[in-house]
Order: sequence, then C-alpha cells, then structure tokens
Amino acid sequence: MVIVQSAIMSQVRLLYGSVDMVLLVLVAWAVQERVKTAWHWGIVAGFFVSLASAVPPLAVFLTYLLVTGGAILFRRVFWARPLLAMIVATLSATLLSHSVTVVALRLTGTSIPILQAINIITLPSALLNLLLAVPIYAFVTDLANWLHPQEIEI
Repeated sequence: MVIVQSAIMSQVRLLYGSVDMVLLVLVAWAVQERVKTAWHWGIVAGFFVSLASAVPPLAVFLTYLLVTGGAILFRRVFWARPLLAMIVATLSATLLSHSVTVVALRLTGTSIPILQAINIITLPSALLNLLLAVPIYAFVTDLANWLHPQEIEI
C-alpha cells in the first residue's frame, strides 16, 4: 500500500490534500471484528510509511499506532455498525494524522500557518479519504472474511 500511495494515489489531489491509502486500509482492517492482528499491521504501516515520508519518523510511527488504537476503540463503540465505525475512524484518523504532522513539523522548525493548513490540506484530505472509505472497507471486509472465515457450529 505504501508503494500504491506514493506512486499512484499521491497524484490524486484536491487542492493540496491527498488520499492516505495506508491509513484507510489500516483503519478498515482494524474495524473488522474477527481480525486480531491490527496492532501488528499498525506497527508495520508506521514503519514503512516513516521510511517513505518526509515527516519525522517518530511522528509517523506514533500516528499509525494512535490510528490503530482509535479504530479498535471505534469498533467496540459502534459494534453493531462497522461501516459507521469505519467512517468515524477515517475522519478522526485523518484529523489526528494531520494534527500530529503539523505539530511535528513545527517542532522541527517548519512554520506552517494553521488555518491555511486546515483549509487547503486537512479538509480536502478528509474529503478524499471519506470518499474512498466505503470502497476500501468493502475490499478489506472481503479480504478479512477470506482470511478469517467465520466458524460454523454444527
């Protein structure tokens, strides 16, 4: 997903916002009921995205761990509505990701106007992520059902 995100999806832009495919797949995987490996994939995603990103690696790694924890929490809160959990977790994860990135960049000395960052980066990114949240959720749900089939008692 990191390669798809950096090679293809980085070209899909709305103002200066772009889609975060790794974040979407991680959230979709974490909201699946039968999946028990969400934390593992959160660590792997944080590691690989930190290698491909210009943002400080600790900030990226922390973001993906927080996103994984948040998605698991939303799965428990919205246990009867996993698609709602996906949408809420996607919006929250996008806002969290951009907030951590802005704070990390400010700590490293890069001056970013907060309102401008929200208007031309964060909100367009949130819209793009929300537009792709449902198709990614459907794909990952099929993948999770294939990898973790439901046990049938006879």
